[in-house]
Parts: sequence; C-alpha cells; structure tokens
Amino acid sequence: MRLTDNEENPQLQKPEPESLLATLQSPADLRQLSPEQLEQVCTELREFLIRNLAVNPGHFGSSMGAVEIIVALHYVFNTPRDRIVFDVGHQAYAHKVLTGRREAFARQRTKGGISGFPSPMESEYDSFVCGHAGNSISAALGMAIADMATPGDEDRHTVALIGDASIGNGLAFEGLNNAASNPNNLLIILNDNDMSIDNNVGALHGYLSELTTSAGYNKVRNKVYNQFRKHGIISDHGKGLLLRFNNSLKALISKHQNMFEGLDIRYFGPFDGNDVKKIVKVLNEIKDMKGPRILHLATRKGKGYPAAEANPSQWHAPGKFDPATGIRQSKKGNMLWQDVFGRSLVELASNNPSIQGITAAMTSGTSICMMQERFPERTFDVGISEGHAVTFAGGLAAAGKHPFVAIYSSFLQRAYDNIIHDVAIQGLPVTFCIDRAGVVGEDGVTHHGLYDLSYLRTIPNLLIGVPRTAARLRQLMSTAAKHQGPMAIRYPRGASDVAQLPDRQDTIEIGKGDLIFQSSPESPQARIALVGVGPILDNAVKAAEELATKGIGVDVYDLIWVKPLDEEILHQAATEYDGIITIEDGTLQGGLGSGVAEWIVDNGYASPIRRLGIPDRWMAHASVAELHKEAGLDKDSIVRSIAEFADTIKAPSNKLYRP
Repeated sequence: MRLTDNEENPQLQKPEPESLLATLQSPADLRQLSPEQLEQVCTELREFLIRNLAVNPGHFGSSMGAVEIIVALHYVFNTPRDRIVFDVGHQAYAHKVLTGRREAFARQRTKGGISGFPSPMESEYDSFVCGHAGNSISAALGMAIADMATPGDEDRHTVALIGDASIGNGLAFEGLNNAASNPNNLLIILNDNDMSIDNNVGALHGYLSELTTSAGYNKVRNKVYNQFRKHGIISDHGKGLLLRFNNSLKALISKHQNMFEGLDIRYFGPFDGNDVKKIVKVLNEIKDMKGPRILHLATRKGKGYPAAEANPSQWHAPGKFDPATGIRQSKKGNMLWQDVFGRSLVELASNNPSIQGITAAMTSGTSICMMQERFPERTFDVGISEGHAVTFAGGLAAAGKHPFVAIYSSFLQRAYDNIIHDVAIQGLPVTFCIDRAGVVGEDGVTHHGLYDLSYLRTIPNLLIGVPRTAARLRQLMSTAAKHQGPMAIRYPRGASDVAQLPDRQDTIEIGKGDLIFQSSPESPQARIALVGVGPILDNAVKAAEELATKGIGVDVYDLIWVKPLDEEILHQAATEYDGIITIEDGTLQGGLGSGVAEWIVDNGYASPIRRLGIPDRWMAHASVAELHKEAGLDKDSIVRSIAEFADTIKAPSNKLYRP
C-alpha cells in the first residue's frame, strides 16, 4: 500500500525526545538494548498508544495487552527475515510502531494512512493479511514448511501469534492438526487474554513448566532420544511415540492433561505474557527447538490503562476518549442499525417461542446481546465459528425452531458452503441478519461487506431483502419470522435514519418494491428509472432532486428485494423510460445491477443500462463518505453519472426488442 500523505501529521502524539522509544526506528535498534531496558520500552509504547488512540481511535484493549509479547518477539527474533504471523490483527499496534511506522501512526485507519491491521502491501514486517481470525497457524505452517524445503532458508523462524478467541476457530484446529502431522519447526504463541485454556494447578505445575523449557532439560531429552536412535531402540518414524510417552509422563506427574500435547505439539506455559523479561528468556530457550511448539502466554486486555482493564469489552474499540480520565466521548444521534435489529428481534421472540438468536463472537457488535439478556436460553454465542453457527442454525431449524443468525457480512463469507449445504438445499427457515454490509470505513479491505449480494444471489430459493430505513428492517424481520424458508437481510454499519424505534413491525409483500421519488414527467432531456436497494438510495434521491432542476427526469425505485426482483417495476422501467440506472452499496460484479441486467436480457428488452456500485478492485480504509465518493456513490458523483448517461441514450433504444 502506498501512503499518499508523507507529510508530518501535527496530530501525532510523539514520544519524549529523551525516551528510548524515540531512538527506535526498527527492530534492529531494539535488539541493541539490554534486556533490562525492555520494560521501559513497553511502558513508553503504552503511553504512546494511549495518547494517539485517544484522538485517532482504533482497537485499544488487545493492542495494549500484547505490548510485551511483541517487544519480546522483535527482540529475540531477527525480523523481518524471521516472520511473525499475526492472528486477530488488531493486537498489532505495538508491532507497527516498532517497525518504522511510528511517525505514520497518527494516520492509521484514515484515507491514505496506514492500515489498522498488518498488511504485506504496507511493510516487509507484515508477513500475512490478518483481518479475519483463525488463519495464522495455517499460513505460518505453510511458510515454515516452505523454508525447510528452500536451500538457505532452513534456519528461518516462523512464529504464529494467535489470540485466545481465535484458537477456537475451526481453521485454527485444522492448522494444529496439520502441524502435528507434517515435519516443521513452527512456534505458535497463544496470547490468552480472556479465558483460561489450561488450569494452573499450583507450584508443581509451575516447576514442571520451568523444567520443560530449560536448556538443560532439553539437552538431556535430546541426548536420550539420540542414544535410543543410535542403538536402534527407536527410529525417526517412532519419534512421535516417544514424544507422546514424554507427554503422558508429564500428565501423570502433574495430574494435568493438555490438548496440544495430545496432538504431539510440545506445550510450554502458561507464563505471564505481560512480563517481557520472562518472555524473552523463554523464547531464547525454545526458539531453536525442532518440531512444532506452542507457548501459552496469559495477558490482560487493556494492560496499563485501568479503565480498559476493568471493562475490556467496552474498550475493545472505544472511540475517542480523555487519556487522563478515561472518559469516552458520548455518541449522540440516531439509533444504530444493529440496535434496531436487536430490539426488533426481542419483540419478535417475545411473541414467537420458536425464534432463536445466534451469533459468532459478536454479541455486542450485532446487538444480539439484547436477546441474550431477555432470553438467555434461546440465544447462542458460538465463538469465532461462522460455519458452525450456520450449520447449528440449520439443525435448530430442522427440529422446528426459527433461528436468526447475526453475523457481519465479511465474516459470513467463511460460511458459504454451510449456507448452501446445510440450510438452503433443505429450504430450512433460517434468517441471516447480515450486519456491516457495504463499505464499513476505517476497518478497511478485510472488513468491507461488499460481496454478500453476489455470493448469496446465486443460491436457489434464498430470499434477499435490503432495508433502506429502520422501519423497513423491522418489516423484513417480521416477514422473515413468518417465512418458512431461508432468507437474508443486509444492513450497514452505523446510524440508521431514526432516533427511536418505529412502532410498526408488520410484514411486507415478498418481491415488491416502492416508488420513492417521482420527477416531473415533462423532462425535456430524458426520463430515467433509477432502481436500487438500501440506504445508498438516499444519495440517489438527492441526486434526482438536483437533476430535475436541470431538465433530467429521474424516478427512483426502492426494489427492497434483490431476490426475487420486482418484475413489475422492471417491466415498467424497460418500457416507459429512456434508460435504467442501478445503484447498490456492494460490488458491481454479480450484485443487484447484474441481476437487473440479466432480467432485461432474459426478457427480450434492449434498454440502455448503467450500473453504479463498488468497482472491481480492493477498497482501502477511509471514512464511509470518502469511500462512497471514491466509488462514485456520493450525491455529486451520481448527478454526474446520470447526466453523462442521459447524454448518450437515444429515445428509440429502449423499445421492446423481439429477435
């Protein structure tokens, strides 16, 4: 990624000139320090992050908790030759600061600035994209195995740094299973900052942890193995048997069983992940060991900032705040779309005992926490396991329930096969509530919800509704609750059009849209039908109002349904207008516009048509307004596109065409 703004940002909260952090331009500088100086570096890093994130918000809690791990990794390993593969990239802010991006940090998550997540396009220190959780072990394993087969790279180290919640992801378990069955020297670090995977059973367990990570223990262990091999007692093929025996002996002595060692992956810990000198010591002792290893480090979210430590969920991404007091800026205005969904779901569930709520580690992010509070026995957070969430919903539906599955659009991509195989083929009554649809702003390329219309539109018998208003979202949810088949409802991030919940929650007719703006029929230049879905239509209406003053008549239709399309509106658009414009906050490839164009062709019409939407390229991070302008979806861009379209169309070209 090329940074477009290289000027010094006056908003940057710089470290003190005499501080250690001010002298560190790269990890190579860090490695010149003594181990005793690392605690000061960690303190200064936290102070830097607090000051900067207070004015330019981002992911706070996880990054604060991971400072010592990141400092220790760059201190012990020869990065960037040695690779750190992040999982849950929002814990990587200290990594960005230490790897030459300190001056650019004030522009993180802004247009032209650095990303809030590691990105190989941005820095050689960022080994792999990591916007979605669970992929670090698989990716790092591929790198580790590739290095073993590349002359000159056999001594490279690869470290997968995975967060606690991600370890429960199905892909992470697949990676662990594969790591145990292929020769590799991968080191996996489990940053356990919210839950305990292993119970600490006291002093003996701590002693055994120390013993098994010591250089002396491993020297004796390897010497015994080599003697066994020399005398033919055990072969390379039987090495796994010896490892399992060793693990079983440890479990017997400590009365402590370990899932990782059950997979033949050597396990170390748990250790205090906020003790940088301890981490450095352990890493130096285990970094050159052969075979896959996992180091379990217990950290504290929000470490070093009392307000965040006390309430880590609220400080995951807190927005702007006063660094001295911890008081967060209050957000006033209209209800969030997710809250409209959450409250509406509670209303539906109150009158329908078959309704269940499901989410994948996003109870507050989707506001399904409202359902969880009211009906805890009917609400399920399955963790970062989107595929399981969908198949689990299919099982509930097959047994007579009606699940509402709330998942962000970009994360639902991970459950595509489950949607088809486990829900749609059987026609099960599962409602997919797709949050964060469209461009999402500062979280950037890995989080934009641009592809749901395209990847869902091809699935037979799956209804797709897109509300333009909060009232319409409630109506679509009510319609879904009565529909005996699968249905998807997509809505964006951010504030809706209302400050309080609309009263009505009645159903609407499936496959029927509305005329929401009608221009004067006496337009001298052209009459155009603009059809679209979602809140982006508000920009289209504003554009139509301006174009009416220029003699270009644009009638705006809210189709509401992407599947099935309102064929009556499309027939009218093809026969009574000079041309058709489509608009959507999603990719142009295969979305609503493609569906309308297909319908026009399939029904023998030759109407001129122009599609507006997100172009076929990766969209970086910026504000939603900036991204809409970049994609040509702001009001002024829509005005220009329609005016250009009006200049090119000819009145006879839209007549019914019969080949």
